[in-house]
Amino acid sequence: MRNETRIRVQVWDGWVRLTHWLIVALLGLSWWTAETSRMDLHMTSGYAILALLLFRLAWGVVGSDTARFSRFLRSPLAALGHLRHFFRPAPDTELGHNAAGGWMVLAMLATLLLQAVSGLFADDMIFTRGPLAAHAPAAVSDWMTFLHIRNFNLILALAALHVAVVALYALVKGQNLVLPMLTGGKWLPAPLAATAPRIAPPLRAAALLALAAGAVWLLSRLG
Repeated sequence: MRNETRIRVQVWDGWVRLTHWLIVALLGLSWWTAETSRMDLHMTSGYAILALLLFRLAWGVVGSDTARFSRFLRSPLAALGHLRHFFRPAPDTELGHNAAGGWMVLAMLATLLLQAVSGLFADDMIFTRGPLAAHAPAAVSDWMTFLHIRNFNLILALAALHVAVVALYALVKGQNLVLPMLTGGKWLPAPLAATAPRIAPPLRAAALLALAAGAVWLLSRLG
């Protein structure tokens, strides 16, 4: 199996990779700015994350094949079946996310979106007020502020789990999942290479990202 012909296939487009690594960097920036009370920069970082998330959600519907939710979200039973063989060494034969990884992506996007949206309504009563806090009842703003603080711990937990699983894939299964997210390509068996995923046009991605950024900018002006 390991000696069969393998061909390099582009599985991740540049937009998915850019979104992934920018969100990683911006999460670190958001944490640092909150810890050091640089709240103007914290809010700017949050707006950038929200714009990237809106883009990623849209790209999950009309983007490249491996970015689409319809292509990588499988049944929970399929995810459990994949995890059942987790500790069995095997070559990478996935064109995109595996059955369990797809649910991890969904969980990360959901918690990140909750963090960004709750920040729009948050009010710390000292330095910073989200742009939608003044347009919501005080009880809603208080609840969103609570969520914004507590949900970050869930994001950290999911991120730690994600890093641990990626490390285990390398150590146990012999699969490097980081390199494809850096370069976009995987070396896959020739039969799989024949069904390489379709990569969506860059102009479509640029237009969606511009729309997402514009929508977030409008939201930021409501404060």
